[in-house]
Amino acid sequence: MVARVVVRDVFETNAYFIIDDATGSGFLIDPGAEAEQLYGISRDRGWRIERILLTHGHFDHTAAAEPLSRALNAPISMHRLGAPFLADAELNLSARCGRHVTIGASVDWLDDGDEVRLAANPAFSIRVLYTPGHTPDSVTYHLPSENCAFVGDTIIDGNVGLTKFPGGDQPTLIRSLETRILTLPADTTLLSGHSAPLTLREFLT
Repeated sequence: MVARVVVRDVFETNAYFIIDDATGSGFLIDPGAEAEQLYGISRDRGWRIERILLTHGHFDHTAAAEPLSRALNAPISMHRLGAPFLADAELNLSARCGRHVTIGASVDWLDDGDEVRLAANPAFSIRVLYTPGHTPDSVTYHLPSENCAFVGDTIIDGNVGLTKFPGGDQPTLIRSLETRILTLPADTTLLSGHSAPLTLREFLT
């Protein structure tokens, strides 16, 4: 099961719970704000969050990760090139928005092709697709069991993501789309960081 929760601070961001129905365990993707709300949802529904996954290091996707990591006893994972974004409020854009977001917690670094599996049910897994361009550390999390992919800001409002921020590169983003996302099944649901879901087929039309 996938549950989208819109969290609000400077921006509205989609956070996603991915829950294995058989065990009630799962992952939380991109908790960008409102840690108490997200914690309350997991507590009230009896979900056991084993890991927090970040699609990239911009603060509107990461700001609630550290407090939730402590509250849920769940490690944080992201692509290894995200390390500078976690340490630098200018790079992760929080300083531009009157915030100072950094993450000092230890992080489990991911690489392209990694499979993140639930301890409660190792058959339930999510695959890491390295899709740089919006940022150098951007990844897409592909969940074949739910026929969906969490694309972060690689796709937004049915278009390619922005590349105007530090580390952004449009040719790299286009290459990521062509070689990684467009190779997924056409009926894959693309779940973005800031816009409504759409299928890959809809994105292409």
